[in-house]
Amino acid sequence: MRVGFGYDIHKFRDNNEGYLRLGGVEIIEAQQLEGHSDGDSLIHAVIDALLGAAGAGDIGETFSPDDPSLKGIDSRELLLRVERLLQSRNLEVINLDVTIIAEKPRLASYIKSMRESIAGVMSLSPAAVNIKATTNEGMGVIGNGEAIAAMAVALIED
Repeated sequence: MRVGFGYDIHKFRDNNEGYLRLGGVEIIEAQQLEGHSDGDSLIHAVIDALLGAAGAGDIGETFSPDDPSLKGIDSRELLLRVERLLQSRNLEVINLDVTIIAEKPRLASYIKSMRESIAGVMSLSPAAVNIKATTNEGMGVIGNGEAIAAMAVALIED
């Protein structure tokens, strides 16, 4: 068994273009996050946790922010590439546990869809993907509603 931890934070874009994508789910009532890809901080944290558990570096090393082919890419595609990397190393994901830290928007009604989205990309049972949401109690950039962060733990087996 191997364990990996991931963390990611993205601030909201200054303009009102686009919509928030979190856990591969579109949330129309919130603005988009900054990022070279789609800014999906939840999936980015999961990717870092998986790469860490596999001993395969981190998201920035695997998917360079200088690579123009990744500009605006859906983070679910990046997650799929990581899943293929794990498979090529005969590593199996046992479970994922994720915490989203966001003051806004309210995420409770989206959690089930996020679990299903990630599970679908990785060919896992939704029961193997746990997602929770909390606030930062009004403190810092997250508490001020300027950013969203996510932390993830991955358990894999070799």
